[in-house]
Amino acid sequence: MSFTIQNVLIPVEGGYETAEVQVVDNCISSLAKPSKRIAPNNPSVNSPPYQGETALFSPPPYQGETALFSPPPYQGETALFSPPPYQGGDRGGETVIDGTNKLLLLPGFVNAHTHSSEMWQRGIIPPLPLELWIAELYDFTPLDTEQIYLSALGTAVETLLSGGTTVVDHLVLIPGQELETIAAAVRAYQEIGIRAFIGPLIQDESLKSGMPAGDSAIDTAAYLRSTQATLDLMESAIKQFHNPELGVNILLAPTGIQLCSDALFEGCIDLSDRQNLCRHAHLLETRAQKQLAQEKYGCSAVAHLQQIGYLSPRTSLAHCVWLDDADIAIMAATQSTVVHNPLSNLRLGSGIAPILKYLKAGVNISFGCDGAASNDSQDLLEAIKIGSLLHNITDLDYRHWITPRQSVEMASLGGAKGLNMADEIGSLTVGKRADFVLYDLRNLSLLPRTDPIGLLILGRPTNAVHSVWVNGKQLVAEGKVKTIDVDDLRKELFDRSQWTSKRQSAMVTEIEAHYRQVMNLPDRSE
Repeated sequence: MSFTIQNVLIPVEGGYETAEVQVVDNCISSLAKPSKRIAPNNPSVNSPPYQGETALFSPPPYQGETALFSPPPYQGETALFSPPPYQGGDRGGETVIDGTNKLLLLPGFVNAHTHSSEMWQRGIIPPLPLELWIAELYDFTPLDTEQIYLSALGTAVETLLSGGTTVVDHLVLIPGQELETIAAAVRAYQEIGIRAFIGPLIQDESLKSGMPAGDSAIDTAAYLRSTQATLDLMESAIKQFHNPELGVNILLAPTGIQLCSDALFEGCIDLSDRQNLCRHAHLLETRAQKQLAQEKYGCSAVAHLQQIGYLSPRTSLAHCVWLDDADIAIMAATQSTVVHNPLSNLRLGSGIAPILKYLKAGVNISFGCDGAASNDSQDLLEAIKIGSLLHNITDLDYRHWITPRQSVEMASLGGAKGLNMADEIGSLTVGKRADFVLYDLRNLSLLPRTDPIGLLILGRPTNAVHSVWVNGKQLVAEGKVKTIDVDDLRKELFDRSQWTSKRQSAMVTEIEAHYRQVMNLPDRSE
């Protein structure tokens, strides 16, 4: 796939420039002023900021007060939004797209943690903490692979239309239909064309094991699938579905310390090392999980995962709300990635992850929407905005606050690094894959003309995504998804669901009293 986008506004250090972006064989081959092309260059993500005229977003993830966008501002006479005579179309057999006077080009964001099948329960689960919320979720989880397929499509559409080009789906499996569940999600993501990392959500301990025991142990039953059977399942999934060239990657993704044995974690480490795959998990999302880790290991969950070798540059961990300073130092030393899910953390009352501390310590950060029943959407721009502004109340020194440009880099290059793809995606860098997004700067929510990235991150953009490319293929044009019929998807989601506001979860009723006791909450009658 080869094409050129002319006269598009791109960010550079200190401002913006009008540029011409050329894509050849699905990769960015040049970023240039309209009057000249720049020779290909692909500096390493770990190299110092590039000093030439190419490689936007090329610095490593934000480590403190380092400015983003390393190229110096263009010093010539070319003004922004200054088109040459050509207005788009076909030029000598080459596809040319006119970006004049309306579009800002940014690298695609990574929705670095979600659960697509939760779409069927969004908006209905009442205000509950995670341990009770998940009990209700499990009581009503979809058991139809066609529902899995449709919710993966819906997750992909919402991700694309909010600036995302990659999704990490911590996929809930239907018992007895595990491989069929994965196949349904793979079919959806390949049809729509988004870059997908599917981490089948695996565990080998029952749901009740996920709560601390306190002074009164809770009865737990054996999980429906043994540790070895679960690892065998993952080997089969890797053989059948892992195909990066077709845009589908399999992750090793145990649920978290609350529902997984060391044997399962260690088996996942072995598989990921042998197959060179990334690892993923939830980590210390709630105060209850912090308490559970002390009961289980006699140390923090982070220290334990380091001891067994789960943490690495290929490991991304969702939430990370209840980490102390020693845990943060371990995360930085192991080069593990924190996936910040601010909306679900607020929705479930889990807490505020200390992201400013992570950044100061040099921990790589990315953003996730989390599942659509704990958010309850897949709007990446919303998650990025909340995840950036939320921390202003945690540190009085405003010089530590996250700027819009830092947010963009965390959402793109930070996400790519957590998936071991920083050399391939995550920045507008010559030689990287063409995963990028055009935003319509004439959209009412991005006007009047001030700072485009500030408007995008600090504002509330509505229908601002104009076009999206993944691996050089255009998936969205004029704000509409091209690869599937979204009207058909809407009809299917509508017809397969019904309006309701109340339901009774047997599991919540069964475990709520124990949860309130171990968390020192008063009885309902008090």
